[in-house]
Amino acid sequence: MKKSSLEQFYNGMSLTAYEYFGAHCIEKGGQKGVMFRTYAPHARDISVIGEFNEWQGTKMKRVDAKGVYEVFIPHAKRGQMYKLRVHQATGRIVDKADPYAFYSELRPNTASIIEEVHRNLFTDDEWMKNRTKNFDQPVSIYEVHIGSWKKPDEDNVWYTYDEIGDDLIKYAKKVGYTHLELMPLNEYPFDGSWGYQCSGYFSATSRYGTVEQLMRFINNCHRHNLGVIIDFVPVHFVKDDYTLGYFDGTPLYEYEKGEDANSQWGTSNFNLSREEVRSFLMSAANFWLEVYHVDGLRMDAISNIIYWHGNKDKGENKGALDFIKRLNYHLSEKHPTCMLIAEDSSDFPKVTKPTVDGGLGFDYKWDLGWMHDTLKYFELDPIYRQYHHNQMTFSMAYFYSEKFMMPFSHDEVVHGKHTIIDKIWGTYEQKFAQCRALYTYMFTHPGKKLNFMGNEIAQFREWDENRENDWFLLDYPIHDAFLKFFTDLHKLMRKYPAMYELDYQGEGFRWIDADNKSQNVFVYTRRNKEQKFLVVLNLSPNHYDNFCIGLENKGSIKEILNSDQDIYGGSGIVNPKAIRTHNEPYNFLPYSVRIDLAPFAGAVFEIKESAVKTEKAKAAGTKAAK
Repeated sequence: MKKSSLEQFYNGMSLTAYEYFGAHCIEKGGQKGVMFRTYAPHARDISVIGEFNEWQGTKMKRVDAKGVYEVFIPHAKRGQMYKLRVHQATGRIVDKADPYAFYSELRPNTASIIEEVHRNLFTDDEWMKNRTKNFDQPVSIYEVHIGSWKKPDEDNVWYTYDEIGDDLIKYAKKVGYTHLELMPLNEYPFDGSWGYQCSGYFSATSRYGTVEQLMRFINNCHRHNLGVIIDFVPVHFVKDDYTLGYFDGTPLYEYEKGEDANSQWGTSNFNLSREEVRSFLMSAANFWLEVYHVDGLRMDAISNIIYWHGNKDKGENKGALDFIKRLNYHLSEKHPTCMLIAEDSSDFPKVTKPTVDGGLGFDYKWDLGWMHDTLKYFELDPIYRQYHHNQMTFSMAYFYSEKFMMPFSHDEVVHGKHTIIDKIWGTYEQKFAQCRALYTYMFTHPGKKLNFMGNEIAQFREWDENRENDWFLLDYPIHDAFLKFFTDLHKLMRKYPAMYELDYQGEGFRWIDADNKSQNVFVYTRRNKEQKFLVVLNLSPNHYDNFCIGLENKGSIKEILNSDQDIYGGSGIVNPKAIRTHNEPYNFLPYSVRIDLAPFAGAVFEIKESAVKTEKAKAAGTKAAK
């Protein structure tokens, strides 16, 4: 690292600190070996212990006044284990994992492993060149926990990337997903944290294979036109003694005050006001984009960056806000086509606005309000849904304030919350019918989609990281039919640009009837310049024959998908023929159609309008759109 680059590290501006710190295989003075470097300004001294010196220790030299230590060890090589023996400011001697290690031992062991990550294993130039942020493209993300998507046996063993990769890619493509979102792949000690309590920010977890295997898996995803997003945790880190906590005997990575340092998860909060910590995390985020070619980062617990402990009453964390703006600005500048996604439960404004416009600089934000309101509505007995009608319509009142993503994530299918289908009111058969209607709503609502593994097969058992998905359910016709419906929803979304092209522009959506509380019915259109579609949701147990819907223009409608089709496990109440409009005004619109509307069902119709709009249509009020 040049002197100027090291200054960037100290100034909180480095994206490449991993190229300097850590363990790097080099040749020095004609001899091959490994250069070790670390940052520990208050340490009394540091040694490297490992397989190459029989764990006896080779002392590191302090090479600058601010706290960088280094040593070149001849004959050390890739694949060998090591640790940093830190004589801390307090006098305590602790063996630490390397904060910048590229690989680590499998838990419960904790040593770092010398690894090389800059070998050219990727053949995805075409993918990387054509990649976009996908604002006007179809996006459906499959959130996956690699260790429990499928398992080889009952003994809590995992498949490697090489073993599971082809099956996962083939399955995701068959269903119609556009991206995988992989729960954290950084190293972590406790399986039950799912990776969100991280110990190695540059170290791909050894649970699922080697560095090469992970690179090969991502490369294969790109070969099959499947994007890869990973979860990134910039808020907190695990407290285990061998990790970052009190690295040199002082709170180097965490806040000094205990009330600020201790997180709600029993971990330590990063001191995001400290410049060296900013460089550490900015470099870690860039590392996954640069070295592993991932296509996006979904950043966890952003409300805990915005507010102290995620609590609005405690006030904004100005230092953390400055950090996240800086991170997103520089990542977007260096990787202009990567997707930066915020998992943020707050109502803080401008999360997805550019930093130059006063925003946080994310590309997308999870719409957790939509998720919460929608699922609460479906939990209700239909008798009471009329009193909560706005829970289904409220999302469009604020939708265009951010670029929202619609998530049914892992958080909604654990800890006694029940799975998506099992949350829904009703009998076994009614749950399936309503779940199909729910997903019709999700896939026709503006915004990109995300679903956790198991949602697509209507799994009733909550997710458990120690068990694979209940794939045996597909032996039952009703579950197999549900997966077919889920797959056909993807086909619908991807076939018709009106379903995604104007997701974040107001002209892409219009309410036709948002106020039919008494019947639990919702009607709206999705459109672009060339296409227009009518979506009708009946979330009551009643069959509405000859149901009237107002339309703006003369023409006809043709049903292209109905969740009540018998091939999906429904009762078969559909509209098989094209339906022409009548010259009968309805609901402030000049024309109308009548359809057969099944109970607990969603139907999508393609609208074909007459070429010449009548004066009657032109003069139609816009009340229904307001």
